[in-house]
Amino acid sequence: MQTIDLRGRELSRSDLLQLVPRAALSADVAVERVRPLVAAVAERGVAALREQARDFDGVEGHVLRVPAAAISASLEACPPEVSEALTELIARLRLGSAAQVPAPQETRIGDGAVIRQRWQPVSRVGLYAPGGKAAYPSSVIMNAVSAQTAGVPSLALASPAQRDHEGLPHPAVLWAAALCGIEEVYAIGGAGAIAAFAHGAPEIGLEPVDVVTGPGNVFVAAAKRVVSGLVGIDSEAGTTEILVIADDSADPRFVAADLISQAEHDEAAASVLVTDSAEFAARVQAEISDRAPRTAHADRVATALAGPQSAVILVDTLAEAVRVSNAYGPEHLEIQTRDDEGVLAGITDAGAIFVGGFTPVSLGDYLAGSNHVLPTGGTARFASGLGAHTFLRPQQIVSYDRAALAKAEAPLLALAGAEGLPAHGEAVSTRFEEETA
Repeated sequence: MQTIDLRGRELSRSDLLQLVPRAALSADVAVERVRPLVAAVAERGVAALREQARDFDGVEGHVLRVPAAAISASLEACPPEVSEALTELIARLRLGSAAQVPAPQETRIGDGAVIRQRWQPVSRVGLYAPGGKAAYPSSVIMNAVSAQTAGVPSLALASPAQRDHEGLPHPAVLWAAALCGIEEVYAIGGAGAIAAFAHGAPEIGLEPVDVVTGPGNVFVAAAKRVVSGLVGIDSEAGTTEILVIADDSADPRFVAADLISQAEHDEAAASVLVTDSAEFAARVQAEISDRAPRTAHADRVATALAGPQSAVILVDTLAEAVRVSNAYGPEHLEIQTRDDEGVLAGITDAGAIFVGGFTPVSLGDYLAGSNHVLPTGGTARFASGLGAHTFLRPQQIVSYDRAALAKAEAPLLALAGAEGLPAHGEAVSTRFEEETA
């Protein structure tokens, strides 16, 4: 991993935004690559989806809509321990997600003047589960349970067709769909899936959705950007990233293992350590050198850790480490220091935060009860992770009686006049005029 030494430098936030490591390929570049793919699906529907499955997934002639029987039958091949683990994940996530649903509120402005606020779920959601270098049943559950907890009545799931599974999505994705009760599943991947959700594909019964969610690579993130506005999106969740703030009280084995765990996702995955101890950094590097070659995906890990998106960043103080982290806006932030709560108090920008040496990111990936679909690429500085709230819209319901409106008439007429909109005022005053024959 490269070392970025920021010690002894007075850096502004603007400086830090420029200095933090990022993947070489950004969504800005990817947008131009995926825009024609999205347009092709909008214009030619299933024909374009089949072409993209052939070109990107190496699959032809498969069934695009997975039969409901195949979804339920997939559980027959699910190992019992995996089924139990997925069921436990669902239960924990339902608990964590329920806390994200606000209770209805009623505000009385005065006698006869009431505003009610309710949180209304969207009508239909498209859930995406990637299917590249690994299967992600956990991502299916993260999306589905959040939407179900919010009360979304219609869910559709898409995941890439797999050559090794007769053109169906990965069996593990189908296991999760079955356990969550999802019956509408499509063997469609990448930008084509996002486009199909946004524009629909009536030939296979795929109606357009209101919101598209789910993780994916930079091209999936770019496709979301292209369709944003036509539909809502959760965030541009691209390649995974972890930033660890640690001092010399942390266990270098824990930190090294956590950096490696995220690097195994993808060659473009970002693993970043920010520390105020050069000696501790060297110990972590030594641990990585020992552990990384022995992991199952050693080549992938080596590429990710050597890439421009990964680094060890040296700072003078933990306060500076906090500034670096906030500028980076990590998808996953771990804090392993002598004063974890003190460091946490300064954190403003992160997708999810894992506090203490016994709270690794991989816990959040699976069984913490939190959601692992999180903003990447610095978007955590203005976006949040997926949750039940993603699928809810606050709506204000206003109810005034005659007396309450009468009290508001004079100031309302004054404001309408000041803004040069007299008809606004007349819409109120006419309610107090005597009817004429």
